[in-house]
Amino acid sequence: MAEPRVPGSDPERHLELPCGQTIDPHDIDLGMREYSCSCGESHAVVTDAHPPSRFFPESLVAVLRETIETDDEFDQFGTPHLMGVALEEFPEKVATYDASDDGAVGYAMVWLFDFDSRRLHEVVVELVVELMEHAISHADDDSAISEFESQMLEFDVSEFVEQYRAQRDFDGAGDRPV
Repeated sequence: MAEPRVPGSDPERHLELPCGQTIDPHDIDLGMREYSCSCGESHAVVTDAHPPSRFFPESLVAVLRETIETDDEFDQFGTPHLMGVALEEFPEKVATYDASDDGAVGYAMVWLFDFDSRRLHEVVVELVVELMEHAISHADDDSAISEFESQMLEFDVSEFVEQYRAQRDFDGAGDRPV
């Protein structure tokens, strides 16, 4: 005899979060930035449909896209690459779900983190700054290296994130809820 269940639910479809709780990936919608978990914490949520301008101004995203060549199925540098860097840095604090064969969710990939969206924002900014520092260290221009290093001494990640989150334009074409 068949087991009763909610129509459309699939008992085999689940995502184990870093905190140990399990959710149905269909509980994640495209506008979600945090998941309020039954563990009592909020987990940052990112889908491949979220624009990288969620974390950086569109002008910086344009520079990253111009300078970073991708060697994968994506046309240009984007959110999946940012999440890949975060996943590499914090593999035990990220749960991922590949929904590329699931047309009911609207995203192909989702990442849920063991920390909230503000902390994830700081982590992503810190990791991109590290990538930029590494890239500039290979420059042949000592004055450019020196200028970048002095600018980074004055750069406050927490303050940047606070200001960016306060003034980010969710109604603009580059950064809005999807």
